Amino acid sequence: MPETEATPAVPSAKTPEFRSDVTVELVRSSAHDSDVLFAARVSTMGELTLDGAQASVDGAQATKGAGLINYLMRDRHGSPFEHNSMTFYVQAPIFVFREFMRHRMASYNEESGRYRELNPVFYVPAPTRNLQQVGKPGAYDFLPGTPEQSALVDEATRAASVQAFEAYQRMLDAGIAREVARIVLPLNIYSSMYVTVNARSLMNFLSLRTKREGTHFPSFPQREIEMCAEKMEDLWAELMPLTYAAFGANGRVAP
Repeated sequence: MPETEATPAVPSAKTPEFRSDVTVELVRSSAHDSDVLFAARVSTMGELTLDGAQASVDGAQATKGAGLINYLMRDRHGSPFEHNSMTFYVQAPIFVFREFMRHRMASYNEESGRYRELNPVFYVPAPTRNLQQVGKPGAYDFLPGTPEQSALVDEATRAASVQAFEAYQRMLDAGIAREVARIVLPLNIYSSMYVTVNARSLMNFLSLRTKREGTHFPSFPQREIEMCAEKMEDLWAELMPLTYAAFGANGRVAP
């Protein structure tokens, strides 16, 4: 019998793109150090604390305002840090989002592979990304990989991503529903979402997803979600500098 010719792969209409970074943008915020002060002072002053709160941040009373924020942080009076809001737009690989959503302290809306065709944008670790895991659960050290390991990660990640997206595209071209076709896509494909959070919840997230010297409770986050956390932290620090300073001064513990 004559040999059956293999069916050629249907080329994707889109060329896969590879990234080693994440995107975090602050798209909306109502978050100021004065928000903490007016909320805290209502317990002793009652109503009409809004006007004085801003003066305690910008004017001659700024040192007093910073002292109150530090006291609230140190003694873990947390609720005054909840009267604010920040909305971030995040682009990152899906495996990062699955870690994000372990934190039930924010509102999330993510793009859906059921309702739109996903773009072939994939995460591949940068050559500087540590690859070797040493130690025991809860106290790992991550060490640089060898050149051979780095080359293997890069080659295998790119090859698997291209093959998976070609399979995805073939199913879409054959009329398969997007919600079915997407099941072959790998976790390193990028997604996007909005995250809305207040400062208290953000501090809890940062305490767990960043590794810093001097923190009271050391954390060992995966590098890719730490990249998101670092960008969120930088944006928040500009909005609430007194609160951010008190967070660092008190061991990066959420109040």
